[in-house]
Amino acid sequence: MGAPQGTAASTDMSSITTQTRLWALQRLSAMALSLFVAIHLVGIIMAVRGGLSAAEILARTRGNWAVALFYGAFVLACAVHVPIGLARVAEEWLGWRAWPANAAAAVAALLLAILGLRAVYAVVA
Repeated sequence: MGAPQGTAASTDMSSITTQTRLWALQRLSAMALSLFVAIHLVGIIMAVRGGLSAAEILARTRGNWAVALFYGAFVLACAVHVPIGLARVAEEWLGWRAWPANAAAAVAALLLAILGLRAVYAVVA
């Protein structure tokens, strides 16, 4: 059937499975991000053309939980997408080993999520 646990073949397969899942996650998050960016840009264009100031825009976002959900999902999609790419860049371009690249990516994901969600909270609350 398959290679016994602990052999090189099972380790390679686990790595292949992990890489495939990360690839799929990055592609799914990219699809979500493309939608979020398009909606965000349309909103900016409408606000600017409508003559809204930054203060007026912030006044409209206060207490608006639809805005919080939208931008919260936007932040989480970024927190998934960006670190996967950063880890690959660190491995392929900088020559980092997998463990440090993945650890740095995990820190980046955590920072993106915390800082992004904090910003969303500040704009909505």
